[in-house]
Amino acid sequence: MLIGPFLKRSKRFILSFIILLMIGLSVVYTSMNVLAQYHEPETEATEAIDEETAEGEFDAGKMIIKHLIDSHEWHLWTYNGHHISIPLPVILYHEGKFHVFMSGKLAHGHHYKGFYIAQYGENKGKIVWSPGTEDAGHGSTAGTEEVLPLDLSITKNVLAIFISSLLLIVIFTSVARAYRRREGQAPKGLQSFMEPVILFVRDDIARSSIGEKRYERYMPFLLTVFFFIFLNNIMGLIPFFPGGANVTGNIAVTGVMAVFTFLITTFSGNRAYWQHIVNAPGVPWWLKFPLPLMPVVEIVGMFTKPFVLMVRLFANIVAGHTIILGFISLIFIFGNINDFLGLGIGLGFSIPFAIFMSLLELLVAFIQAYVFTLLSALYFGMATEEHH
Repeated sequence: MLIGPFLKRSKRFILSFIILLMIGLSVVYTSMNVLAQYHEPETEATEAIDEETAEGEFDAGKMIIKHLIDSHEWHLWTYNGHHISIPLPVILYHEGKFHVFMSGKLAHGHHYKGFYIAQYGENKGKIVWSPGTEDAGHGSTAGTEEVLPLDLSITKNVLAIFISSLLLIVIFTSVARAYRRREGQAPKGLQSFMEPVILFVRDDIARSSIGEKRYERYMPFLLTVFFFIFLNNIMGLIPFFPGGANVTGNIAVTGVMAVFTFLITTFSGNRAYWQHIVNAPGVPWWLKFPLPLMPVVEIVGMFTKPFVLMVRLFANIVAGHTIILGFISLIFIFGNINDFLGLGIGLGFSIPFAIFMSLLELLVAFIQAYVFTLLSALYFGMATEEHH
C-alpha cells in the first residue's frame, strides 16, 4: 500500500534517473565501441589507411572525424576484433550504365567491377572507378587515375532520413486520426504529448512572427522543419541503431532546408518587401545613386540569411558531438601513457563530463530546432509584412 504513493511522489526522480542511466550507458557504449575499433587487428587495408599514424598510437582526430562523417555502411558494434555492420545499397551511374550492389563488396579496401573507396588524395572516402582494377583484390595506390561516378547510394545519413521521416509520418498520422476520432474531447496518449509542442510552434513561432492573417499557410513547412530537426538531433545522440547518424551535422542536409526557406521567402515576397530591397525608404539618395550601395547590401543579405541558417545548425550539432567524443578520447590518450591513468581520467573526468554534455545536447536538440524554425518564420514575416 506504500508503493503506489511513493511512486507518485517519486516519478520525476525515477524518470530523471532513467534518463541519466540511459545517457550513461550510451556514453559507456560509445567508449567501448571506440576502444574496440582502436584495438582492431591490422589488415593490409587498415595499414594503408593508417600509414600516417604511428603503430599503437591513438589518433583522436581520425576517430572523431570517422564518427561524424557519412558512411556507406551502418556500423553496429565490434566483437572479437570483427566489425558488425549493416551494408547499404550502392547505386552508381558510370559510362551510361547503372551499377547496383551492396557496400559490403567494397569493405576493407576491396574492389568490385573497378569501383573502390579511395584512400588517398582529394577523393579520399569517395567511391571511385579506376581503369584496369576490375580484377584487383584490395587497396589503392597513390597517384592512380581515378574517375568519380555519379553516386546515388543509400548512405547512413540517407537511411537515417528515411527512418526519421517514416517515424514522423506514423506519429502525425496517428495524432490526426486521434483528433478525428476524439473530436471535442480532451487529448489522450500521444495526442496529449504532441499537442503542446504543435501549439508552441503555432502560437510562439508562426503566429507571433508572421502575423495572424498569414501564418496558417506556412504552418506545414514550419512544423515539418521543427520536428524533423528535433527528431534527428535526438536520434543522433543515440549511439546504436537506428540512432547514431549525424544527419543535422551534415551541411548538405542543413543546406537543403535553408534553400527551402530561401525559396519560400523569395516567392512569398510582396511589393513592400521588394521595394525595401531595391529602393529602401528613409535611406539617403547618395547611398542609392550613382553607386547602388544599399540595394547591393540588401540583395547580399537575401543570400546570407539562409547561409547563416545552414551553418548555425551544422556547426552547433557538430560541435556538440565533437566535444563528447573529445572527452572520450582523453581516456585512450592518457591510457597510452598508463592504463591506470586512463582509467582514472575516464571515471573521474571524461565519463562524468561526457554525460553532462549529453544532457546539455538534449537541450541543444530542442533549441536548434526552435531557432531554425523561428528564423524561418521571421523571414516569412518580413517578406509578407505590409508597410504603411
